Amino acid sequence: MFQSTRRRLALWYTAVTAILLLLFATGMYIYVRNTLIERIDDTLKHVVEVVERSLVIETFAAGEGGDRVNVEASFRNNAEVMEDDHIDLEWFSPTGELLWSTFSTAPLIPLQVNRTGKTIYLSNDNLLRQVTQRVEQGRQVLGYLRVSHPWFEVTKPTRQLVIDLVIWTSFMVVCVGAIGWFLSGLAMKPILESYQSLKQFTADASHELRNPIATIQTNVQMALTYLDQDPQSQQRQLRVVERLTQRLGRLVNDLLFLARSDSGIGVTNAQTLPLDALLIEVIEEQRVFAQQRDVYLCLRIEEPESEGEDAFAVLGEWDQLARLFTNLISNGIEYTALEWTDKEGEALVEVILGRVKRDRRHWGLQVQVRDNGVGIPEAALPYIFDRFYRVDSARSRHTSPLSGSGLGLAIAWAIAQNHHGDITVESVLHQGTTFSVTLPVLNTVKH
Repeated sequence: MFQSTRRRLALWYTAVTAILLLLFATGMYIYVRNTLIERIDDTLKHVVEVVERSLVIETFAAGEGGDRVNVEASFRNNAEVMEDDHIDLEWFSPTGELLWSTFSTAPLIPLQVNRTGKTIYLSNDNLLRQVTQRVEQGRQVLGYLRVSHPWFEVTKPTRQLVIDLVIWTSFMVVCVGAIGWFLSGLAMKPILESYQSLKQFTADASHELRNPIATIQTNVQMALTYLDQDPQSQQRQLRVVERLTQRLGRLVNDLLFLARSDSGIGVTNAQTLPLDALLIEVIEEQRVFAQQRDVYLCLRIEEPESEGEDAFAVLGEWDQLARLFTNLISNGIEYTALEWTDKEGEALVEVILGRVKRDRRHWGLQVQVRDNGVGIPEAALPYIFDRFYRVDSARSRHTSPLSGSGLGLAIAWAIAQNHHGDITVESVLHQGTTFSVTLPVLNTVKH
């Protein structure tokens, strides 16, 4: 599908460019041809003026025929010049009789007065451009002067121009076709990547939805089949259905949140909030979860110097930021508990809040969630914020309810981006992981 679309795009690029080049070449040909014709016509008109001024007119009485042109005296000095310039002259009497010509064999062309220039077709390969002028003195017609110019002065350069235009137009069309194929590939690359991501996302979402839906159907069918079973069995089946529907509800809510984030709907109820107070609330909520798994959870706040009460103020939405840090802390607790199940020592998740310099001019607030748990393989680090990505699919079945679908870190990343921040991770296998969330302080947030 994508290859055919790419081919169509390349063909469209090439076709449009070919049409534009064809129009340009046609316009160029017409312009050059008309310019050459105009130049020849101007030359012919100039020759007519020069010859008219050089005519030797003899005066006779009216009874002797009136004034007439001395042909030999008028044209003997013009023959060589006209021949050198590829221009031929013909002089006709007032009655249309040819009296003098520079042609070796005068062409049989009817005499017609034409002062603007006319193309005469003698044969397929022999054409002339002619100007015919009536020469008068007073009311008396002295004769007709016809000036001819060979047409090859037009055809020769225009033929060469046509050849050059065909060659260069073909070359440009081929180049545009190759460039169009390359550019269409670049244009299709992000679409292909998005399609592959959407395809993978759909497959993962379908997989996540298929198992609980199948389990719900099985339990409902069993309950309907064995209506007379004991109440305790029915309650167990209903509890399973309840847990699965809750899981489906969380998954749907997570997908809706990511869809809203992708569509540009980010922080809608932003307000100034103290990040230290928010972290204290999240820690209190997660403390029971940590105690159940024998993980020590603590918060360390690095107080800045002379910053006042607004040292940890950020602009954001309380629920979203709470969800971000809840996801990170619950993941840290879960995977730390897995690492320390059969080991001696203390399982620890530490949350550190402090100010850092984002660049030379702006400060930010950084929250680090450190644990000494199982860690993440180096090869998996670039993908852990991808949706439905799990480092270890077997182990992921034991993760917390907030991140069991593989969307927890993807949601955390989206929330950080919506708040103009960023999130990074550092990890060493079997030694621990550190997630670092950096948010702009209140006076550097850009809308």
